Amino acid sequence: MSDQDINIINSDNKLSDDRSISDMYKDWFLDYASYVILERAVPKINDGLKPVQRRILHSMKEMHDSRYHKVANIIGHTMQYHPHGDKAIEDALVSLAQKDLLVDMQGNWGDPRTGDKAAAARYIEARLTQFSLDVIFNKNITIFQSSYDGRKKEPVTLPVKFPLILSQGAEGIAVGLSTKILPHNFVELIKSSIKILKNKQFTIYPDFYTKGMIDIQNYNMGKKGGRVRVRCNIDILNKETLIINDLPYSVTTESLIDSVVKANNAGKIKIKNIEDNTAEKIEIIIHLIKGVSPNVTVDALYAFTNCEISLSPNCCIIVDNKPHFISVNELLKISTNNTVHLLKKELEYKLLLLENKWHIASLERIFIEQKIYRFIEDCTTWELILSTIHDKLKPYLEKLKKEVTDNDIAHLTEIKIKRISKYDINKQLSMIKQHEVDIKEIKININDIINFSIDYFQKLLEKYGFNRNRNTLIQEFDSISMRRVAVANHKLFINRKDGFIGFGIKKDEYICKCSNIDNIIVFLDDGTYLVTQVEEKKYIGKNIIYAAIWKKNDNHMVYNVAYEDGATNFTYIKRFAVTSLIKDKIYNLTRGSENSKVLYFTANPNSESETINIFLHSKSKAKNKSLEYDFDSLSIKNKNSKGNILTKHTVRKINQKSSGSSTLGGRDIWLDENIGRLNAEQRGLYLGSFNSDDKIIIFYMDGSYEMTSFDFSNRYKMSDISLIERFDPQLIYTLLHKDGKTKTYYIKRFRIETNSIGKRFNLIFEARGSKSLLISNFSKLSIDYNYRILNGEKKNKSIYINDFIDIKGWKANGKKLDNKRRMSGFKFKEIVDKEKNENNDDIKLDPDNELTLFK
Repeated sequence: MSDQDINIINSDNKLSDDRSISDMYKDWFLDYASYVILERAVPKINDGLKPVQRRILHSMKEMHDSRYHKVANIIGHTMQYHPHGDKAIEDALVSLAQKDLLVDMQGNWGDPRTGDKAAAARYIEARLTQFSLDVIFNKNITIFQSSYDGRKKEPVTLPVKFPLILSQGAEGIAVGLSTKILPHNFVELIKSSIKILKNKQFTIYPDFYTKGMIDIQNYNMGKKGGRVRVRCNIDILNKETLIINDLPYSVTTESLIDSVVKANNAGKIKIKNIEDNTAEKIEIIIHLIKGVSPNVTVDALYAFTNCEISLSPNCCIIVDNKPHFISVNELLKISTNNTVHLLKKELEYKLLLLENKWHIASLERIFIEQKIYRFIEDCTTWELILSTIHDKLKPYLEKLKKEVTDNDIAHLTEIKIKRISKYDINKQLSMIKQHEVDIKEIKININDIINFSIDYFQKLLEKYGFNRNRNTLIQEFDSISMRRVAVANHKLFINRKDGFIGFGIKKDEYICKCSNIDNIIVFLDDGTYLVTQVEEKKYIGKNIIYAAIWKKNDNHMVYNVAYEDGATNFTYIKRFAVTSLIKDKIYNLTRGSENSKVLYFTANPNSESETINIFLHSKSKAKNKSLEYDFDSLSIKNKNSKGNILTKHTVRKINQKSSGSSTLGGRDIWLDENIGRLNAEQRGLYLGSFNSDDKIIIFYMDGSYEMTSFDFSNRYKMSDISLIERFDPQLIYTLLHKDGKTKTYYIKRFRIETNSIGKRFNLIFEARGSKSLLISNFSKLSIDYNYRILNGEKKNKSIYINDFIDIKGWKANGKKLDNKRRMSGFKFKEIVDKEKNENNDDIKLDPDNELTLFK
């Protein structure tokens, strides 16, 4: 049916306004969309408030008497201005109050960290904070409009002199668009506003009351299309216990625990149980099953649960009654400039008041000192009184700064005789001069409004910035492979003859443990192979010769192969790695000829070579029917290489003679100090080349040490570590530590004699207050430090440690350093060359190679 056919609603087959239903729908939809955008969902740039928030704050200001008010009363009062009912007002007020900036709460207001709801409105109370009163309100410069029913006046916007929207954040869904502005740190916003006024560069990043960590690499200044990752901190208490003390923003303890339970039930992680001990502080304890790696579990929690989430900011704001998409940096600049504008308007209003006061005071002085009041005693009409006073003031008008109005004259006539009789000329002059001083000061501030605004922000920082430091740690996150951290909760079986593989065919040959999201690589005896995802039961192809979990980009997994080419019957030999390929696509390790077959195949996790014996067929024309070949002489090539000809004669069988060593050698490993993770991508600190038996040693700031494997799943908390490196049993370590009981400093030199992995050993005294101060692996070094003598003079001393103490066991306390007064400024310096003169006191040092601790 066409628009013309529909246009027949009334008896004349025409709509009264000659519009089709489609046109009317478009108009109504646009009206509704505009209303939702402007009046409900998106805050205005002027004050950073949505209409309901603005009306709540306006109502609370009207009710303000410094005492708490029942929230039910606040809601009722706000309903004079807000057309959407009490529930919308209550929810908005609770959300506003929980941000702990504008509203002072009393009673049970719920907890956004746990998801607990606030008590009923009749039981809880609220009032405006002093910050609100100082920053948000000034009716003298506020523009008002009629409320929805025309009975009241409400502010169009409030004169907010602070980047409120960036401090509190905002979220709203309208018709066709949405806004999501993440909260930022109070102190950082003020400092950035000051930088803007000083024309300096600034950066601002989100900060959450839930603490946690944030990766801001893709924040994109809060613009549409940006993304941030947020995590909670997961600390490893011991091998079987993890603890969570904060939350990702917008995640509650309940939703986090639910996500952990679901991941456990789905087999993605393995935990024994989870406890929620949250009260004043967040505390969620996760107990692990014995034998499960805590490091891998931490990664799995980030990968599969709400311990890590992504947020997509979208800074949309109402500017001149239209939605605009801008960056948070632009928003802060606009807010800062708006604050400057409001401060100037306040100064201009104060200036107007002072000039009026000066004008009236000067008029009163002329009126009384010149006794003009006597000339109106005989006036019989009001008009005559006005004209008489106007006439008598004319000789003195040049002393005034503006025109005298009838209202000014009316004010003069209202001065009481008692006040005239007690008139004090000096007091009046003093008051006029004070007005002049105040006027001059205000004019100076108006002319220098930028510095005045900077002072305003500085005072805000001093008055309200206490205990508002950054909560959320800015940190670069590592990328976690779900396949790498998924718990191997299935057993993989294989039926080589029939060609089936999966975790549901439990009567067949067991291969290894796997997870349901793992990929497996499968080789067949005809030389074809593929990578596919684990399933319960899957047909691959008959005569499987090898199957295992496949790890992408693992160039150390090398396959040693000999195969017979079906076209030539030549035997080829090759070594190759499969680092990447398309899943479920069939590849060929042979030349692709029909009837080709694999004669020899081994998979070597650390690129091991091997020596093989090749036995030729008895009908072969070769004189020597047995050959020997060392794979170490063959280069490792990519998977598409056809290999080298081993022999042109028919091969009867091939056996392994002996296994060889790794061709690629140890793995070069780096430590990314930003995220505390190991990698092979050359990010961060190079730790060295690692073979299978090598370990990593970590010395902690608490005076203990621990050895770990070099597994890439290991997670290191860098803020707790003094030294981390590849373990060398021949290295000599030097430690400076302090006995908390006697306050004495000790130096010890030792080698590490333990080999246990994952167990901490203490190197210092156990008394309370004992500290590890410096640790070094320099073979020759000295220690420099400061101390004070009896008269308070500062002295310096240097000791050559190799002569000071011998190498002892790691359990030894060491040797007392000194008993000097107020020792500080300790430094270890590596000695490049020790040269002693006749006095035995000349030590040549490398000044750039030192470890320092200032106390």
